[in-house]
Amino acid sequence: MKPFYQFESLCQENSLIHGVSQKSTNEQLLFSLALHTQEEPKLICANRVKVANLFQMQEYTFIVANQTHSSNIKVIESTSSKGWSSQENAIDNCDGLLTNQRGVVLSILTADCVPILLYDRVQKVVGALHAGWRGTHQQIASKGIEMMQERFHSNLHDIVVAIAPAIGGCCYEVGEDVASHFFEYPRALKKRGEKYNLDLRVVNEEQLLALGIPQENIEQSGICTACSVENYFSYRKEGGCSGRFMSMIGLR
Repeated sequence: MKPFYQFESLCQENSLIHGVSQKSTNEQLLFSLALHTQEEPKLICANRVKVANLFQMQEYTFIVANQTHSSNIKVIESTSSKGWSSQENAIDNCDGLLTNQRGVVLSILTADCVPILLYDRVQKVVGALHAGWRGTHQQIASKGIEMMQERFHSNLHDIVVAIAPAIGGCCYEVGEDVASHFFEYPRALKKRGEKYNLDLRVVNEEQLLALGIPQENIEQSGICTACSVENYFSYRKEGGCSGRFMSMIGLR
């Protein structure tokens, strides 16, 4: 197994570094990278050092947020590391990160929610978004793109979007209380008796298309975390888990 997953579209960009970590039975805590789930911090920090080495990012600084299922997005203007060695200085109450600073890696931690990586090929801006059902309902992906337009003068046709592994409609069963927020996305929602199967990956893609991102600029990994639980942490499939994998993107 490769130590990380990468997107074909982003691999073509020489000014970019990116990747999605994977589980490993050879590593401590299955290579979890989350400091907020009460695992031994020293082991998590050791895994983070190792992932930086695997991604050849030893000289980069990393930004980690305290994710709260919001649609709050922060523009990172400093090259100082945040939340990497300690959760205490992580970006507070934030589920989206944007930057045009070189040598800075933005990160998202997930175990079923949708990680979304953004890259403006012209203005040289990167973004990392965490879209659970609440963030998706609040259209965090669209808000991230709009902030790129406002702060960095991005053009929709220059933005590449990569939607990383997340739980798919095949495995994500929800009640009507959650499903009712997404009735306008029939391609992403299927009724199954009293429950619904919801695909947040599809909802986020449709929101981006409605905003004006070209279809050819969006790449889906096509990987369901619950179906691929041997490679990715899945809170739903594992009946609750403390592990999280990390989706990362930065400018060289």
